[in-house]
Amino acid sequence: MTNLITIREYETNDKDDIINLIRLNTPEFFATDEEEDLNKYLETERELYYVLLYDGKIVGCGGINFADSKTIGKISWDIFHPDYQGKSLGTKLLKHRIDKLNSIDSIQKITVRTSQVAYKFYEKQGFELFEIIKDYWAEGFDLYGMKYKQK
Repeated sequence: MTNLITIREYETNDKDDIINLIRLNTPEFFATDEEEDLNKYLETERELYYVLLYDGKIVGCGGINFADSKTIGKISWDIFHPDYQGKSLGTKLLKHRIDKLNSIDSIQKITVRTSQVAYKFYEKQGFELFEIIKDYWAEGFDLYGMKYKQK
């Protein structure tokens, strides 16, 4: 049996599922106080945000934000249920957003700000590291600034 994978735009009633995903990934991938940041993001800073459903259940999410008059697309808040990590679902959701950004004429650059625990994933997807800021997100969570290399 094949599992149905769907990517759709975030709806406000998805919020509890998203908050649950960050809790499942704290403290391994996120610092404790980042839940509050995510909450604020979903309420006030969200531009384009997507959820990935596996057989109808939200198992991942990730967004896009824009900067510099919509010339920069920023990949933001990628979170996956621990049981569904390592199954190429994150790759699928990231590619979905890169394709979306590539379809917007004004976009000249795609970036992601991540941490040392996840940057290898983005590296595998074609992102290059350009900066590291120690303890940026929280103690022990460094900022890894990365830029997508257009193919």
